[in-house]
Amino acid sequence: MPGLASLLLEILAPTRCAACDGDVLRAALFCEACAPSVTAWDGPDAAFEYGGAVALAIARLKYRARSDLGPRLGRAAADSLVARGTIDVVVPVPLHPHRLAERGFNQSALVAMPIAKTLRVPLAARALRRVRNTPKQMELDRARRAANVAGAFVCRSPEVVREKRVLLVDDVKTTGATLGEAAAVLRCAGAREVVLFALAAKD
Repeated sequence: MPGLASLLLEILAPTRCAACDGDVLRAALFCEACAPSVTAWDGPDAAFEYGGAVALAIARLKYRARSDLGPRLGRAAADSLVARGTIDVVVPVPLHPHRLAERGFNQSALVAMPIAKTLRVPLAARALRRVRNTPKQMELDRARRAANVAGAFVCRSPEVVREKRVLLVDDVKTTGATLGEAAAVLRCAGAREVVLFALAAKD
């Protein structure tokens, strides 16, 4: 099983670069060769600029069954959230059940786990459900992305988010269509405020 293999790799080799598996210093996320390509995102809605070692790490997480990288990336992203104010609950953007079955894990939930732990708030991993198995956003142009995710989510646990300040977490933000649609559903379910956050963002 990919998840078991990733877990064993994390146990046996916890100090490997998230982008290339090279040696790292003091359990850092990236090695000395990859680290210079990492850029912090210039804004409050993401931790990193999508590109370089960050993009490689995310691709390995999502498409090469490297579920061990999710929590490591999430711990690194959590450092940029200290100034976002009080958060009551963390909600990851869900995958459609079919895609979840194919991948074996929701990468956004893995990223969100250490964020919730750092903030010392609950993780509501099942608060949102994806009811439409939409094409991947990265395969579409900007004009089609909002239409692609329209009606894609429902809130199945309104009591978890009602009157709460919710941190909504995704892996990659481009136009913000996915986060925006999911946030609208949470607000309709009674969330007092929804704070958008992605591991990485790109223009």
